[in-house]
Amino acid sequence: MISFYPGPSKVYPQIPTYVQEAYTAGVLSINHRSPEFMTIFERTVALVKEKLRVPEAYTVLFASSATECWEIIGQSVIKNQSFHIYNGAFGEKWHRYTDQLVSSTSAFVFDPQTLPDASAISMPPIADVVCLTHNETSNGTALPAQWLHQFRESFAEALIAIDATSSMAGVELPWPAGDVWYASVQKCFGLPAGLSVLVLSPKAIDRVKQLGEKQHYNSLLSIYEQSQRHQTTHTPNVLGTYLLMRTLEQRPHISVVDEEVTRRYHHWVQVLGDLDYLDLLIDHDTVRSKTVIPFAAKPEVINQLRDEVKKAGITLGNGYGAWKSSTLRIANFPAITSEEIDQLITFLQQFSPTSV
Repeated sequence: MISFYPGPSKVYPQIPTYVQEAYTAGVLSINHRSPEFMTIFERTVALVKEKLRVPEAYTVLFASSATECWEIIGQSVIKNQSFHIYNGAFGEKWHRYTDQLVSSTSAFVFDPQTLPDASAISMPPIADVVCLTHNETSNGTALPAQWLHQFRESFAEALIAIDATSSMAGVELPWPAGDVWYASVQKCFGLPAGLSVLVLSPKAIDRVKQLGEKQHYNSLLSIYEQSQRHQTTHTPNVLGTYLLMRTLEQRPHISVVDEEVTRRYHHWVQVLGDLDYLDLLIDHDTVRSKTVIPFAAKPEVINQLRDEVKKAGITLGNGYGAWKSSTLRIANFPAITSEEIDQLITFLQQFSPTSV
């Protein structure tokens, strides 16, 4: 089965070899306080910075999932109020989740087909953390780097937290535009679920130290302090960390990955645009995600296509939220091969729905 599901998605084909390698080398049994694990931790952090072009002054940490990152930010970063800006289901979920953790939240919701004027957004004076979704997996939209830099200028005093779950390791990120970036590894990293990457600016680390929150096993200050010794606050996902290290060792630099993902994205737009039984969900290239590409059709066509493509050994991503019955999503992640893409394109070009 070929998976174009946008997470968990296809893993790199080298993963079974790396797992066997970890077993043979005894990595699966090492103590997480041991020098062996500390070496893996340190090496993995260095590779994240090197391969993803993370600024040297930024800090790289690990958690279990993007959802846990919501919790960590709510506990350890927000001082007074969070201000959530979103256009889709995952941005909304982050808002709802945070609303259960902190005393006050607010939100600005915008249309997926357009970008809001960053300078015209009014943030409540009490808010001190702005929460953005860089790549909205539910509807295939993304915030362009230029927009994020403009937003950074307009909200210079606030901490900016950015969900990059379905874009980190797939496209180059404008790191200075955000203070807390996070992503799960089961998308563009091409790894099994169970690990997430947190990237924090010096400004974010200063806030964490200022708040001094240490009431939870995953309090960010404790995670940060342990990371300075290349350790973790609790028994970590040792295998996941090792697999992240090994895949990053073999992966090209993010500039190369971004170029290939972008090339494939433009090819997908051309191919899908030529099909008469569907439409791209997002109209304008400036707001489209390069890594998650949804298309829309009549619900009966969507149902038929989903069933037929599965018979051909291919899995597409179901629609999500408001677009559940009228869309399907194609993951354009680095681990998916050109041959697999060609196979799906051939199927879509040959597919003829009984009702259009």
